Amino acid sequence: MRKRKEYTMEIERKFLTKELPFDITAYPCKAITQAYLSFSPTIRIRRSNADYILTVKGKGHLAREEFELPLSEEEYNRLSLKTEGTPVCKKRYLVPIEGNLTAEVDIYEGKLQGLMTTEVEFSSVEAAEKFVAPTWFGRDVSEEKAYKNTSLSLYGIPKEL
Repeated sequence: MRKRKEYTMEIERKFLTKELPFDITAYPCKAITQAYLSFSPTIRIRRSNADYILTVKGKGHLAREEFELPLSEEEYNRLSLKTEGTPVCKKRYLVPIEGNLTAEVDIYEGKLQGLMTTEVEFSSVEAAEKFVAPTWFGRDVSEEKAYKNTSLSLYGIPKEL
C-alpha cells in the first residue's frame, strides 16, 4: 500500500535572482520536470530525480494548503499525457543559509532559460514575514502571480524580466 501524505501548509517566499556570488555547482542538485493536469485547482505532477509526485495546491501566495501523493514512474508517464501548458524544467540547487534554512535556487531550462529564482520554505507565516533575505536573492516576487510556476507554464517568462 502506498504511503499517503496528509495536507500540509506550504509557507514560502520566492525571489527573482539575477546572479549568484558563489559557485552553485558546489551544492546538491535535483533535476525537476513538472507539468499541470489542472490550473484551477492546481494539480501538478513532478519528477524530481527518480521521485514522482502528484501535488494538489490550494489558493494563496505566501501560505497555501498542499497535498502530495507519491506516484510510480508508470503512473507519472501516463498522467503526463494528460497535462496542459508547457512543462517547467529546472535544476534546483539546495543552498544552506542562516537560521537553519535552505535556499532552493531554481535555474530554469528550455523555454524558461534565463530565469532564476530562489525560494525559502518556512515553518510559520510569522517566520516568513520576519525573514530578511540576503541581497543576492534579488527582488521578492512572492505575491506576483507571473512568477508562479503555473503562470510560467502557461505564459512563459514575464515580459519585465
